[in-house]
Amino acid sequence: MVTTLVARLAAIVGEKNVLVDEAAKAPFLQDWLGKYRGAAAAVVRPGGTDEVASVLAACREAGISVVPQGGNTSMSGGATPDPAGRAIVLSLTRMNRIRDVDPVGNTMTVDAGVVLAAVQEAAKAAGRFFPLSLGAEGSCTIGGNLATNAGGVAVLRYGTMRELTLGLEVAFADGRVWDGLKALRKDNTGYSLRDLFVGSEGTLGIITGAVLKLFPEPKARATAFVSLRDTSAALSLLARVRERCGDRLTAFEFITGDCLTLVLRHVGDVRLPFTQVPPAAVLVELSDSDDDSALGARLEASLVDAAEAEIILDAAIAQGATQARSFWRLREGISEALVREGRAAKHDVSVPVAQMADFIVAADAAVAAAAPGVRPIMFGHLGDGNLHYNLLKAENTNDADFAAVAPVLTRIVHDETARCRGSISAEHGIGQLRVADMSRYKAPIELELMNALKAVFDPTGLLNPGKLLPDMSNH
Repeated sequence: MVTTLVARLAAIVGEKNVLVDEAAKAPFLQDWLGKYRGAAAAVVRPGGTDEVASVLAACREAGISVVPQGGNTSMSGGATPDPAGRAIVLSLTRMNRIRDVDPVGNTMTVDAGVVLAAVQEAAKAAGRFFPLSLGAEGSCTIGGNLATNAGGVAVLRYGTMRELTLGLEVAFADGRVWDGLKALRKDNTGYSLRDLFVGSEGTLGIITGAVLKLFPEPKARATAFVSLRDTSAALSLLARVRERCGDRLTAFEFITGDCLTLVLRHVGDVRLPFTQVPPAAVLVELSDSDDDSALGARLEASLVDAAEAEIILDAAIAQGATQARSFWRLREGISEALVREGRAAKHDVSVPVAQMADFIVAADAAVAAAAPGVRPIMFGHLGDGNLHYNLLKAENTNDADFAAVAPVLTRIVHDETARCRGSISAEHGIGQLRVADMSRYKAPIELELMNALKAVFDPTGLLNPGKLLPDMSNH
């Protein structure tokens, strides 16, 4: 059956675009973090929406599962097949056309396999701006960004991918295609099908194209690195900057002092703008579409007010683009520093912004009681309530012992998140990593409705099995 299917798929996409050799398949079978490794009968690389639809129809007829994959940058194993080896991986990277750029309507229509950085560059070439910005923007694709409802550093001003998308094109498991590529801001004709597929991690249909929102290109930026006593002070500063600067506030990134220490230890091309590491810090950025020479003055005035109110300890305002990039390098170096420091339990949570300080205090205390010596290393998009709450092993603990206690620590962090009515995944998705937790943290009625939708769009369960939706057979 599989051999017959492979021949049929080769007839659809071309023999060279059906990979069956183990060495050729290998890069598609392991996630980039090295947490998950699977197997597949083949890796299929369609060149357009019609080919995606035909591949899906063939796989459904053969009863073969399909795992969609873009840039393979998932943080939660959402694009990696299981070890059984019967699925195919559907790689969309050949679908990399920018179909249309409309600078008047401020939209761009793209294939799902277009790399995020290419979208940013195309927008810039048209005198426009696409605001999604991620560490993996040089390799992640728009389809993957949509499948996980990616956020990034500019959510505070521009929103997540759901807010940045007007229309979608989706191929279904039975081979049908929904052409929802409408560049409309208003369409009050019933249910918003678009919103079902954004964040669905390829479990309902395969996104093959999208209409994205563009914005005027920022012509002025003002960036500051600010030292603070704690998270409560950061929240007070956030309120003051928002009050004075309004929608000009583009980014408000929170970093603990312990996190900065790791960056300084492991990343060679960084420099702290202060004489010593503060207890906490925020990276603040304002932007404006006007060439506003007063933008820096507006940020400075906000920081002066905060200093007079004893909210901040110190602040450095970037004197030009080079220094601004050096501030951002401190933020961008965190992931590299964490990898180099050693084993960590990583959590991507969101809680109501006003509860962030209380959440950190409670989670820190619970973690310390359960595993003395474990080191909380935190950073995140404080302005939208998204915190990357990472736990490094105690310095006298080996990896095996830490691996044994890590699930307990994750349960503690997620329970505290739920107590605050937060989410166990803010921007990285559920994938394989958190699928077992869904039954604990989603209300039964939510899971019931999600599974009902799955049954409508993918009744045979062939699309990205084992991701996002928990097995409800025992519930």
